[in-house]
Formats: sequence, C-alpha cells, structure tokens
Amino acid sequence: MAHFLVIGAGIGGLTTALALRQAGHEAAVYEAAPKLREMGAGLVLGANTMQALQRLGLAEAVASLGEPLHGLTIFDEAGRVLLDVNAAPFAARQFGQLTNIALRHAALQHFLLRQLRAGTVHTGKQFTHFTLDPAGVTAHFADGSTATADALVAADGLHSRVRRQLLPEARPRYAGYTCWRAVVDASGLNLPRTGRFQETWGRAGRFGYVPVGEGLVYWFGTLNSPQPQQPDLACYTTADLRRLFAGYHAPVADLLHLTPEARLLWHDIVDLPPLRRYAHGRVLLLGDAAHATTPNLGQGAGQAVEDAVVLGQCVTNGAAPEAAFREFERRRRHRTHRIVSRSWRVGQVAQWQHPALIAARNALLRLTPRFVTDWQTQFIYRTRF
Repeated sequence: MAHFLVIGAGIGGLTTALALRQAGHEAAVYEAAPKLREMGAGLVLGANTMQALQRLGLAEAVASLGEPLHGLTIFDEAGRVLLDVNAAPFAARQFGQLTNIALRHAALQHFLLRQLRAGTVHTGKQFTHFTLDPAGVTAHFADGSTATADALVAADGLHSRVRRQLLPEARPRYAGYTCWRAVVDASGLNLPRTGRFQETWGRAGRFGYVPVGEGLVYWFGTLNSPQPQQPDLACYTTADLRRLFAGYHAPVADLLHLTPEARLLWHDIVDLPPLRRYAHGRVLLLGDAAHATTPNLGQGAGQAVEDAVVLGQCVTNGAAPEAAFREFERRRRHRTHRIVSRSWRVGQVAQWQHPALIAARNALLRLTPRFVTDWQTQFIYRTRF
C-alpha cells in the first residue's frame, strides 16, 4: 500500500482520492481554501465521464443530482436552428443506460466529499512547494506545516503551484474571449424540457444555458476581448449583459433578468497548451494542472474524472508510483491533447464576429451532415478504461 498526497480538493482531486482509496492505497487531500466554497457554476458530465464514475460505483448517484442531456442545439440570435446534435443513440450503443448529465458544480463537489472518510481533506493548506528525498516527497504549506508521502498528485488547477515548480515555462493561454455565468432559479419560466444544451451564436457573442435540476438553470455568455483581465469587463452588471445580448431570442433576456448581481461570475477563457510530460518521478500532474481546456466541448471536469479512474487502475498492480505515473501519462496524454486542441478550435470559430464569416459559418452548420456530428460525438465519448 502506498501513501499519496493530493493537492487540490476540486472535482479532480476528490475523485482521485476516491480512486486511490478504492485501489487499496491511502490518500490525503490538501486544499488552500479555508473551506470548500459554493461554486455558482454548472457542469455537463458527458456519457464518457459517467462511464468513468460507474467504474467507481458512483454513476447512478451522480445522475440523480442533475438533469439528463441528450444533445446540443445551436441557434442563431433570431432563434433559428443552425445545428442539432443528438448524442443519445451513440451513448446508448456505447454505454447502455448512461447518458450526459447537467448539474451544479457544488452538488458534485459536495457529493464527492461525502464519499471520503472524515479527515481525508485538509482545508486552509496553501501549497508552496515540494521537496524530494529517497523516502518520498514532502509538501510544504504556507502555514509552516508539511506532509510527507510516497508520491504527490497535483490536482491544483489551471494555476497549479506544483506545475509552476516543475515547469515554470508552462503558462495558461488566453483564448481571446471572456465569459459571464450564473446559476439561477428559473422555475417560473416553465422552460421546455428538451434534454438539450442550448447555445446561441450571434454577433455580440455566445449565450448558452442548460437546466441543472430543481428548477435551476446554468447560463453563460461570452464576448471577444483583445486583452485579458480588462477592468471594465470586471464591472459588468446584468443590465450591461442585457444590453450586450439585446435582440437575442427568448429566454436570454429572461435568464439575465432573473440573475442577482451577487451570483454573477466573470472570468477570461484560458487553457493550457499541451504539455509533453505529466509524470515527473514521484510527482504527477492531473486534471487542469496537466491539461486545462476551454469549455467548448464540455470536457474540463470530465477529463479530470477520467484521469482519476485511469490513475486508480495504474496503481492497482503493485507498481511503484513512478512507474504507475509513467503508465498514466502513456494512457492519457494523447486523448487529453486532442480534447484541448479540438476545444480551442471550436471556440475560435464560435467566436467569429465578422458578418461574412458568421454567414459562412452558419450556412456550413446548417449543411453539416449527421455523420460528421456523429463522428465528433464518438471522438469525445469513445474512451477505454
């Protein structure tokens, strides 16, 4: 039995601790925040992610936390359908009863936390650096404390301090657009239950929404911005967003009107250019720390869950952590690189603003044959555990 330190108590870190425990190892999770915060965002877990969760015995319980999704519909700003992707047939053939699920980020995080033994997660532990010696790896924290184990798994996100120590040249990449999002109570709108994630691609930017259970809806809106971290965008209110997306079809204005200012989140869209290595001896990069992706394929959290399950499999055969980490890298690097690259390209096309480019893109979307969308769906969902 090996002992692992997991840095970060997000979706990837908590799932990794569960997978390691199920593989017969010990895992302790260290989180910088003083407590796990309520995240006002939604998630889509693809059927591939639900398959990974099924390997941990959690798929049925996670599915009950949200709403089933069977596809994606893309509209223009007038509400005309540009593309409708039906993922249900392929998901049924590949995964049986498993399907995509939309749910609140906080619901999944707290569910995963409840699956771990008390005392597994240590909050208020801001990681500063690690040191290595023949006995293992030691994590050092800002409060002066340390923790030592056989190996360390970095699940500390896009701005990973572990990655910064290992690969200081690997920095996040700004995608050229920014995003507002919120989860709102939309039960009074009586939105049709289409089983679709709905996105609108218009001249101002994109607007998307999806029900996440209990009458709640997660929405997001994007806007091109040549430079990241623009102070004026940080000050946007829901009134500003209503002006930005004025003229977009229903229920865009209604969802923005229902959003309290306190629930409005803003952040630039960034990813991490593909890394050559995830495994560094006794230290492993996992989830967003290894392959942060733009959200255009809905695979950010899902790929972290896949990582956790594959890592659990890599450590089940008694291999030393270094060998298990190398096997993890071999199995995960190609797939995650493809996800990051494909998501980046989709986002660039979706954010086109020149009228001629928009017209050409929309015409091509309307003419896209079903076999092309099926191929795209298979690319995302086809994975092996």
